[in-house]
Amino acid sequence: MSAPIEPTSTQNSYDDLRPAPDPDDPPWGAAAAFLTWVASMFVLVLLPLSALAGYLAWRGRPLTPAALDAAIKHDPQAILASVVANIPAHLVIVALVWLLVTGAGRRPFRQTLGMSWSSRFGFLASAGFAVLLLIVGFILVAVLKGGKTPFDEILESSAETRFVAVFMATFTAPVAEELVYRGVLYPAVRRATNTAFAVTLVSALFAFVHVQQYYNHPGVIAAIATLSLSLTAVRAATGRLLPCIVIHAVFNGLQCVLLVYEYFNPVVPPPVEPQTPVTGLVVAHLAPLLSSGAFGAPLC
Repeated sequence: MSAPIEPTSTQNSYDDLRPAPDPDDPPWGAAAAFLTWVASMFVLVLLPLSALAGYLAWRGRPLTPAALDAAIKHDPQAILASVVANIPAHLVIVALVWLLVTGAGRRPFRQTLGMSWSSRFGFLASAGFAVLLLIVGFILVAVLKGGKTPFDEILESSAETRFVAVFMATFTAPVAEELVYRGVLYPAVRRATNTAFAVTLVSALFAFVHVQQYYNHPGVIAAIATLSLSLTAVRAATGRLLPCIVIHAVFNGLQCVLLVYEYFNPVVPPPVEPQTPVTGLVVAHLAPLLSSGAFGAPLC
């Protein structure tokens, strides 16, 4: 009886010999990338709106635009339901990106996206860069003053909403957003046009979708634009996505630490003493900023 035929070394090493995917030469085009972006925006609107509608139906309230608007502005439980719904929305977005990137499982996910460290940008460099961006954000928010933002009002609606937002901003939002913007959109647009145009367009889109949360605070919008441009520039310079995810997560996470600290240690503005007009003027200007968290950079 003949011995079984052993696979040759060439057969064994076939997968190892295949070239690794190039994150800057994705197997999807710009049209597919933009469709994925549009789908992500749709999911981020549909799921929170569905959660809000479900809450109103559960409470026996009418499902009218006026009722929805009133609930999202004045009902803490409705606000909490809509914020919680962002977490499964982020998971759906990750699934959509996985389908596109892998071709429904036919390609490697991490390698195709460049989910690895660059020789020039490891974890420490990424975390340090996030701290630098956060400092810049604090400066922009302090210099370019503005009013209380819609996101501030959401955080102040209830303790539960604040802590859900902290979890979302630290863990799910950075992953979902970076996968879409710097993972899917950037390389497809870059290949179709050039690096400068891709960096500009992707940075602008990311900043634009966050304006609704902070539209009445120029400093926060400027900080978001700075973060977006920096993240896209890191992706362009390194060819890797993992540094962008870490920078984004650390940037948000450090602010979330401040949000938790602020909750347990609320700032009480000192009274303004009329006999010291200069000191009183300074306190009168600083107290509203401190009490409203206006010195915080934006969560994205």
